[in-house]
Amino acid sequence: MTVNLIVTDGHPTLRHEERAALGSILQGQLVDLIELSLLGKHLHWNLTGPDFQEMHEHLDELVEQWQGRADETAERGRALGIVPDGQARTVAEHSQLAAVAAGEIRTDAVIRTLLDVLDETITRARERMEQSAEYDAVTEDLMIETVAILEKQRWMVASQR
Repeated sequence: MTVNLIVTDGHPTLRHEERAALGSILQGQLVDLIELSLLGKHLHWNLTGPDFQEMHEHLDELVEQWQGRADETAERGRALGIVPDGQARTVAEHSQLAAVAAGEIRTDAVIRTLLDVLDETITRARERMEQSAEYDAVTEDLMIETVAILEKQRWMVASQR
């Protein structure tokens, strides 16, 4: 992901190049998490069909967790002297998830959509987890926790098929 990262002055133990690499990793993850939360609300509002209430509430829980992870990710960037960019235009410009059609969406299609986007996001998060291990164990831990949360969410969604 190529975003014009802003790296502020100094960090006591990491070089500028290391922080820039970590900033790119964190920015990519931030975009994915914000996009997941926006997609989750879209699905939440347009959901129809069997098990509506359960899925409607589950989507709210997922969105809350994705927003929480986005906050943790952005704050880690700030701790490293990176300025995160969570603006809608940045998310749209760097989006990697497939678009979902407008209109109502049945619960079975919501489950398939969630599984697809979680698979994509988990794949990228695992790559970022490995990349972050080269530079900083704390950021790697954040990425490990993010992967664990996403994989648990995928299991929970898949169990509703």
